[in-house]
Amino acid sequence: MDNMVDHVGGENVNQVVDNGKRVPPEAPGQARDRGSDQAPDRAPDRPGFELPLLLFAGFRTLIDRLHAELARQGHPDLRPAHGFALQAVAASPYGSTASDIGRRLGVSKQAAGKTVERLLALGYAERTDDPADARRKLVRLTPHGTDALARSAAVFDELRAEWSARLGADRVHDLEAALRTVVPAETAFRLDAPSWLGGA
Repeated sequence: MDNMVDHVGGENVNQVVDNGKRVPPEAPGQARDRGSDQAPDRAPDRPGFELPLLLFAGFRTLIDRLHAELARQGHPDLRPAHGFALQAVAASPYGSTASDIGRRLGVSKQAAGKTVERLLALGYAERTDDPADARRKLVRLTPHGTDALARSAAVFDELRAEWSARLGADRVHDLEAALRTVVPAETAFRLDAPSWLGGA
């Protein structure tokens, strides 16, 4: 510590200065910017339309990666809409009617019937008799359909792990928690996204 003497108004004024905390001299006629040590303001808000587009782009990025990997693993004909339909079929372990599937997908019974026919043709689903009503037919997954859903779940886990490695596990967790806060619980895992996008 050094004692320094300033001459202020003709009087001697003692100042104690810590050698380890010397302040560089100011340029003549200039005062230090006292606010320069404060944290910079956050970036300005982006246009509102970017939020839904970025969320949708993130969704599409994951879905595109999923189907590229499923094609490599033996499911080249599976499409995003099929994934929603497979989940609608699998919602009942005993099988579902076309009306059940249509209601879960948010489409008419006729539209659901067309989707079911495609799943049948690809070998992902099959028809079986309804043990409770001989007049009705139920649709259930085949082993090929069950395999597709199981592989999808595994690939989604891998993709989430990739995001965690790139962004940090805490940021991904915070992102999921934030979305759960703003998305109504009853709409978080709906299967009618294809019909909503298509205006069906």
